[in-house]
Amino acid sequence: LGNTDIWVSHRQCAVCDWEAPVNLGAPINSDAAEGAPTLSEDGRLLFFFSARSGGFGSADIYVSPRVSTGPDGDMWGDPVNLGADVNTAGTENGSYYVREGGEPNAVLYFNRTPSGANIEIYRVSLTNEGEPLGPALIVPELNSPAGDQKVAVRADGHELLLSTNREGGFGNFDIWAFTRQGIHDPWSAPTHLDAPINTPDIDSQPSLSRDGRTLIFTSNRPGGYGAQDLWMSTRRPSPQ
Repeated sequence: LGNTDIWVSHRQCAVCDWEAPVNLGAPINSDAAEGAPTLSEDGRLLFFFSARSGGFGSADIYVSPRVSTGPDGDMWGDPVNLGADVNTAGTENGSYYVREGGEPNAVLYFNRTPSGANIEIYRVSLTNEGEPLGPALIVPELNSPAGDQKVAVRADGHELLLSTNREGGFGNFDIWAFTRQGIHDPWSAPTHLDAPINTPDIDSQPSLSRDGRTLIFTSNRPGGYGAQDLWMSTRRPSPQ
């Protein structure tokens, strides 16, 4: 609709090809920038960032309920700003919804860029309707002096992937992995995923399947169709 928009693609089965993507249109997309969509595990709620007017800062995180699914496509309700517990006068982006290990309340991870500062990772607990259960809190062990951009969390809450341009990578945004023993424990020191996931190009925006076996991410590496393309990698079973 004039800037970065959110599109949807469907497929008939888990091993079928994806159909041509369709722009979600209004009220999800506007003449401002929208992006970084993430769905609740039941598909009822869509979280995304938008730079539309009426927010708290240059970009805020919104939630929209699914109204219906039918032959005419997915219908979404009016987006609701997540409010001052999440959004600030800075920029909020890169949201990722997960119900860690079957906890009663889901968690939304996202990044925040205060004016003139680095990108940092926060998290906030949510009600079943996607409302914040208090102010978002920074996750200190995930952050660095570099730009820590977007996370993906395995459904059991024991593994987290982060796109960041911190030292120790290949020189641009790379994907790093954190682990923890329990869902209430702090995250470990990060491990660089190395090749073939990371390259000297921009490798970013990770997203994990529910079972944690499939990683989808963006990259501008050679062999794609344009600038940032979607790539997929499947986790191999560990040797016995």
